[in-house]
Amino acid sequence: MPSSVDALSPARPLPPGLAPMSCCWSTETMQKWLPFLAWLPNYTWYALKMDFLAGISVGLTVIPQALAYAEVAGLPPQYGLYSAFMGCFVYFFLGTSRDVTLGPTAIMSLLVSFYTFGKPAYAVLLAFLSGCIQLGMGFLRLGLLLDFISCPVIKGFTSAAAITISFGQIKNLLGLQHIPRQFFLQVYYTFRNIGETRVGDVVLGLVCMLLLLVLKLMRDHVPPVHPEMPPGVRLSHGLVWTATTARNALVVSFAALVAYSFEVTGYQPFVLTGKTPEGLPEPHVPPFSVTTTNGTVSFTEMVQGMGAGLAVVPLVGLLESIAVAKSFASQNNYRVDANQELLAIGLTNILGSIFSSFPVTGSFGRTALNAQSGVCTPAGGLMTGTLVLLSLDYLTSFFYYIPKSALAAVIIMAVVPLFDTKIVRTLWRVKRLDLLPLCVTFLLCFWEVQYGILAGTLVSVLIVLHSVARPKIQVSEGQVLILQPAGGLHFPAIDNLREDILNRALGTSPPRCAILDCTHVFSIDYTVVQGLGELMEDFHKRGVTLALIGLQVPVLRVLLSADLKGVLYFSTMEEAEKYLKQEPGAQPYNVSEDSVPEHKIALLKA
Repeated sequence: MPSSVDALSPARPLPPGLAPMSCCWSTETMQKWLPFLAWLPNYTWYALKMDFLAGISVGLTVIPQALAYAEVAGLPPQYGLYSAFMGCFVYFFLGTSRDVTLGPTAIMSLLVSFYTFGKPAYAVLLAFLSGCIQLGMGFLRLGLLLDFISCPVIKGFTSAAAITISFGQIKNLLGLQHIPRQFFLQVYYTFRNIGETRVGDVVLGLVCMLLLLVLKLMRDHVPPVHPEMPPGVRLSHGLVWTATTARNALVVSFAALVAYSFEVTGYQPFVLTGKTPEGLPEPHVPPFSVTTTNGTVSFTEMVQGMGAGLAVVPLVGLLESIAVAKSFASQNNYRVDANQELLAIGLTNILGSIFSSFPVTGSFGRTALNAQSGVCTPAGGLMTGTLVLLSLDYLTSFFYYIPKSALAAVIIMAVVPLFDTKIVRTLWRVKRLDLLPLCVTFLLCFWEVQYGILAGTLVSVLIVLHSVARPKIQVSEGQVLILQPAGGLHFPAIDNLREDILNRALGTSPPRCAILDCTHVFSIDYTVVQGLGELMEDFHKRGVTLALIGLQVPVLRVLLSADLKGVLYFSTMEEAEKYLKQEPGAQPYNVSEDSVPEHKIALLKA
């Protein structure tokens, strides 16, 4: 009998070729577009309990992180909370991963800061437009576009983002103000104004970082509570596990109490978060124009101001969320639908923009916490979203006393793991050429994020194209030259292959016959067919023969369709060598329907 967790995993699609009964087709379609219909009928009390506990754990983490990530985005703190609840509710209906939580993240907040200049109206509009793009990609099933962004590019971007975000919080850790947001200017002005450091902020920030580190180490070494444990042990483990899981909330609360204690005495050594508006903003259509002291900024001008952000933000958001979903699906043995994830995150950003959200995506840290807490379904997000809404109603007066240095400590401890210290050594061992897109992306992201991602992706694509244009060819010298390409032959490769064969076979005295072993070639195009025809003519003019062996059905189909004359092929290498050495007993086939073996013709017509 399957476990409750397995039973609640999203329904898997039917194998290709097996069509469902007509009476069930509408149900299958509904479950595909609304995945919660697949697991909700089997929902159990055990799943409810685990989802409730996981939702509470994630909620206690996301509230302080949301306030901190609003700072990264250059927005007032309440915008982090506005961005933290909608994904919880939307993903309940549309998500295909039981672990993923959608909300503000460090990387997305960095991009929002970069493209919206700290202006809330631009951030909200960017969320709406990003959601529209993501939703459109989901409906058009364009998730495959993300496959062109390689792992080295992702690692280069996230590592650069970790450094940029961490250094961006140094100013809050030191209590410095009026520091620009551009990375290189940040570095310059931080060191220039180092003499204005506030001792109180430094001490509190370092203490918060130390507490977060200790609690994290405890969390990594304390197992979750099990029913088999004795009651006393279970209680102590439960308290420690809860405290270490909610470490962000505990540390921020501790810092706020310290700041409030100083406020009562009339002396305040910390820079505080300040006033946070109570409750949710009124739902409204995203701003398609903004009125400023210099006049009205039109929708067109706002879009032009955001520039490449309209491509970078939705793509990076999708990439981050789907990477998180696939990672935990692999760990926990279930499958996710990438295109359905596009719909979920797109609708989250569109609906979130109505409540003044900035763009959000899947959070790796909170998703890991969700999985470790034993979540069974996306219903855990309902509790997380409810906690965020309650905090907006009842805790905003408390947020006033949160020191910015404490939030900086939360951000730094959250993004440090994004910097992968092992990736360079791993790529050096596996494939050194992959270090090129990694380094290009990493370095250029400090200048302009979009240039780093674009350049890294371009380098990765060029590496792939180079392997297509120059496929590896195994060569066996002898009386008869034998060449065996390692993969498909496509138009960029044919000129190089032709020159190689001509030099090796016809460039000798006397010229030699050659065999092209196509055993590993499963696809060719029209340019390759033309090149093979010209190659045959070159061999014929020199009085020697080029023979083909190991032709696969897709290649035969193309050659037959092209009606290429004079192509000889053999079933085996031995037959080809006998024929070319003019030994008796070898009979070639011409590539025509009259001479192709019957079993091949049957496959071609299938």
